[in-house]
Amino acid sequence: MKNYYSILGVTPDSCDADIKAAYRKLARKFHPDVNPCGAERFKDICEAYETLSDTKKRFQYDTINGFFKSSPKQEQKTSYKKAEQEYKKTASNEKPQTKKVDKEEFSKKINDMFEEFGKKKASKPIPKRGSDVYEDVFVTIKEAVNGTTRTVNVVHTTQCPHCKGRKFINGAACPVCNGKGEKSEHKKISVKIPKDVKNGAKLRIPNEGANGENGGKSGDLFLKISIQSDSNMQVCGNDVIYNVPITPFEAVLGGNISVPAFEGNLSLKIPAKTNSGQKFRLAGQGLKGNNKTGDMIVVVYIEIPQCLSDDEIRLYEKLKKLSAQNIRENLLNEQN
Repeated sequence: MKNYYSILGVTPDSCDADIKAAYRKLARKFHPDVNPCGAERFKDICEAYETLSDTKKRFQYDTINGFFKSSPKQEQKTSYKKAEQEYKKTASNEKPQTKKVDKEEFSKKINDMFEEFGKKKASKPIPKRGSDVYEDVFVTIKEAVNGTTRTVNVVHTTQCPHCKGRKFINGAACPVCNGKGEKSEHKKISVKIPKDVKNGAKLRIPNEGANGENGGKSGDLFLKISIQSDSNMQVCGNDVIYNVPITPFEAVLGGNISVPAFEGNLSLKIPAKTNSGQKFRLAGQGLKGNNKTGDMIVVVYIEIPQCLSDDEIRLYEKLKKLSAQNIRENLLNEQN
């Protein structure tokens, strides 16, 4: 049998005001909304106060557990006497034909009544929403412009169904969660990345976060989009920096070249005698923004083909003999 006086931190001689004050102090300290780990203690505190704050229940509790060894205060003596008289009157009304209630029957009656009053009231658990889950998703620039799909592996952590989060059973670590009090499970979710998504944008997937408790709703899944640059493309705001190779004859002679873009090929006019690193702007071919669409800035560089035919090599040799200009002649002078 629980010692209700010990639970509230009072003595059998304590008056009703002391018991009430002790209950309020402990209730504020161990209420589940303030102290999530104090749920069991809070239940014991409520159970103890429910019995000790009721004169009749307290009298029955003290009678059964022998708390009359120390002399209670005069106020409690009167209350106990009234409770005893009320009980005998009730017992007398229930059995009018019985002339005298023997000691064994009286004790049994008190035990039955105490068990009835001492039952824990089933407290309705408070629904708790699950926490949100955050994941990073990486996409290429082309995927950001055209849209794509990603499979996200989300880890859901829930209360262990075996030990109910207590971590231990019969003094030993829970065999299901190994004493962690929680269980993790992986879930694969297919997510659609919309077109023209921005770098750093967050996508919200409702109810795909951690599971709620006590019937509460699940949290949400938030995906942070990161656009990855590569050796050919970089993102600068809504503009796209695009490195495009050209052949030596295109650089010398100029002409129109075809540039692969997000929604097909684009035509770009290269002037004659174009140098490596020269920039050309294609308006409106970058990333779409809320107020403005960015541009594509093409940076050309001269690339020598790796597979040259014999005829091409002979032409380069002829070009070498024909070339009379030394392009490095004034290199030092230009630096000064």
